[in-house]
Amino acid sequence: MEYHRPIMVAEVLEGLHVKDGGVYFDGTAGGGGHSFAILAENPTARLVATDKDGEAIEAAGKRLEPFRGRYKLFRSDFKAFETVFEEAGIDAIDGFLLDLGISSHQIDTRERGFAYMCDDAPLDMRMDDRSPLTAERVVNEYSEEALIRILREYGEETFAPSIVRRLALARKEGRIATCGQLKAIVEESVPAKYRYHACARKTFQAIRIEVNGELDGLKECLTGLIRRLRPDGRACVLTFHSLEDRIVKDVFRSMAEGCTCPKSFPVCVCGKKQEVEILTKKPIVASREEVEQNSRSASAKLRVARKLA
Repeated sequence: MEYHRPIMVAEVLEGLHVKDGGVYFDGTAGGGGHSFAILAENPTARLVATDKDGEAIEAAGKRLEPFRGRYKLFRSDFKAFETVFEEAGIDAIDGFLLDLGISSHQIDTRERGFAYMCDDAPLDMRMDDRSPLTAERVVNEYSEEALIRILREYGEETFAPSIVRRLALARKEGRIATCGQLKAIVEESVPAKYRYHACARKTFQAIRIEVNGELDGLKECLTGLIRRLRPDGRACVLTFHSLEDRIVKDVFRSMAEGCTCPKSFPVCVCGKKQEVEILTKKPIVASREEVEQNSRSASAKLRVARKLA
C-alpha cells in the first residue's frame, strides 16, 4: 500500500510555522506524509491526525512509527474534530492542516471506483468503506431532479440534463454498476466537440462529493477549527477544485473582517471582531518542478491564515 509524496510540503510547513511544544491537527492524514513532515520539523511538536479511510490510517500508523508517543491517530471525519479533541485530551491547537479532496492512492486503487479511466471498476467512490452510500446507489436510485442538481452544483456540469436523461434511459435496462458504464453514458450525452478524453471528470467529481458529503458542514468545521487555535496559530487548507476553495476563501475573509456597522454609526453595535489575518492574499500553487513530478498538484491551492489574539 504505497502513498504518493504529499503536496507542497515545504509550503505547508512554512504556513504552519511549527513551534516548540506546539500541538497540531492533520485532519486528512492520508498516508501520513504531511503528518510525518510536521513531526520531523520540530522534535517537541505533537500531533493529532484523523482520516475516515481505514487504509489511510493503517498506512499513516506505519509511516509515523518513528515518532511514537508524539502523535495520536483516529479513524474519523475531520468534521468530528470536537469529539476527537476530547478523546485526545486537548483543548486548543497551534495549527491545523486540511488537505481536501481525494488522495492519489484512492484514485489508483481500482476497486475503490473513483477513477473514470478504470472501465471495469465498480461504482463505489467511498472514502469510508463503512458508509452505506455508494456511487452505484446514487446513480441508480436518485431521482432525475436530484442527479441534475448534484451534477450542476458539485460538478458545474453544463450538460447535466442531457447526461441524466440518457442515464435514466440506461438504468431502465438494468443497474449501472461500473465506472466504464457511467463514463460511456456521459460521453454519449455531450456534443461531439466536447467528447475529449476526460469529459466524464465533472460527473465523477460531482457524484464523489455527494457520496462522501465533502462540502457538507465544511464552512462550520473550518470556522470551529480556527476558533480552537491559540493566538498566532495557523490555519492551512489545500483545495483541489473551485467549490472547496470558494468556501475556504469566504470563511477566511469573513473571519478577517472586523466591525460591519455603517460608518455613520458613532460606536460599534455589531460586536464583530477580526479573528484572523490572511497570510495568502492569493493562494499558493505548486512549483513547476512539483507539477512535473506529481500532476495532481497542478490543481492544488494552499490558503493560510493566522489566528489573532
